[in-house]
Amino acid sequence: MHLESISGRVPGKEEPVSYSEKTLAQFSTLLSEKVSVPGGGGAAALAGALAAALGSMTGRFTVGKKRYAAVEEEIQACIEACAGLRIKLLEKIDEDAEAFEPLSRAYGLPKDAENREEILEKCLKDAAKAPAEIAALSKEVIDHADVLAHKGSTLMVSDAGCSAVLAKASFQAAVLNVYVNTRLMKDREAAEKLNEEMRKLEENCLEKADEIYAYVAERLK
Repeated sequence: MHLESISGRVPGKEEPVSYSEKTLAQFSTLLSEKVSVPGGGGAAALAGALAAALGSMTGRFTVGKKRYAAVEEEIQACIEACAGLRIKLLEKIDEDAEAFEPLSRAYGLPKDAENREEILEKCLKDAAKAPAEIAALSKEVIDHADVLAHKGSTLMVSDAGCSAVLAKASFQAAVLNVYVNTRLMKDREAAEKLNEEMRKLEENCLEKADEIYAYVAERLK
């Protein structure tokens, strides 16, 4: 049994499905079905992409106004960064699905299948990679939402807050999808290294998102 044989695809015969190019209705319908992909990782990436999009929108309603001339350069940097993060997060929807599908098939291998443990270990490591990257990207979105909430247009402060809230949800969902894979990895050194990376990201990420929410909520009351 080889890794290629559990992918469900024949090289040169079938193009991978692009979940990021589905309509929202199609994607959410697929997400509700009893299928391996898309799943929590893809949903986390979508939430992060939406958060980044809101960041860009908040910035675009800020630049070009005399009132915010002093922060124009900083806001413009946020717009550009969020635009890039949105694209990267959308790409992670498909990357997560591509990595998880082989893992799903690996779980179904007979316990006495040749190289089952080796296959499962590789699939677990591959499946943890995209969620870990989604978490890191979502943390970046939160950092930009912080700037936009405090320095962006006051008319868009609620959108900056929504960006932070969605990015936090994306982050937390992604981290859970890391942990669900690392807990089963036989290579405990690699598993703990990845877990520690997630814990370090959490140290100020979640608190910052909560602070942004509290700040925005207070301004809106």
